[in-house]
Amino acid sequence: MRPLPYANILFDLYGTLVDIRTDEDDPAAWAALARFYAYYGAAYSPGALRSAYLALIERQTAGKAILRRDSHEAHPEIELAGVFRALFEAKGAEAGDALAVHAGQFFRAMTTRYLRLYDGVPAMLAQLRGRGARLFLVSNAQAIFTRCELRALGLDGAFDAVYLSSDYGCKKPDARFFRLALEGQRLDPARCIMVGNDPVCDIAGARAVGLATLYVCSNLSPAGPPPRATYLLPEMDIPRMAALLCGEA
Repeated sequence: MRPLPYANILFDLYGTLVDIRTDEDDPAAWAALARFYAYYGAAYSPGALRSAYLALIERQTAGKAILRRDSHEAHPEIELAGVFRALFEAKGAEAGDALAVHAGQFFRAMTTRYLRLYDGVPAMLAQLRGRGARLFLVSNAQAIFTRCELRALGLDGAFDAVYLSSDYGCKKPDARFFRLALEGQRLDPARCIMVGNDPVCDIAGARAVGLATLYVCSNLSPAGPPPRATYLLPEMDIPRMAALLCGEA
């Protein structure tokens, strides 16, 4: 069996391995979250809670460049547990780390319309692992959401290491975020490929640090022409993705 073209494979998550739809504007979700906060002594109307949340987000992101607001990424340039904690504290309610995280996860569950793997993802990851590849997750995401979602999807433990932007205060396409993974895992960029569905965050960012790239145009990809990438998939096709990564296509 011939060796893989790239020994180290860096995957994006949402829109690449996982299909998700969220609606953070759903009034019913804000009503439920307001009830949750009231249980712990922080009384808000749903509208007031939403306004306070957005104001805290705005304050924390002030002066930071934002490419666009993808709802499934949930403002990945900040760490959201602190926002949910501050909402308790603004009403004089005590809230430790566990309660703040729980509030955030409750909100995520209430605003998620569906969460599922694209067809064939477990088989592809097992195939790549069986061929000796090292697998890494490099995602613009909130740790308080994504680590639970990985577990729910059966991907907990599927990667040699997981890098989530909220843990590091920077996100793709920032070269610093890619280098955290490359340097932290002592990876040779020439032996790495980044797989993602975002032309800027995944593909342009990875190319800037010397990585090969595989772009897949999924239902969560931004509108526009495909990027310049080593490999292009015009639609979501996990078996084809696996074949390309195994050097069989």
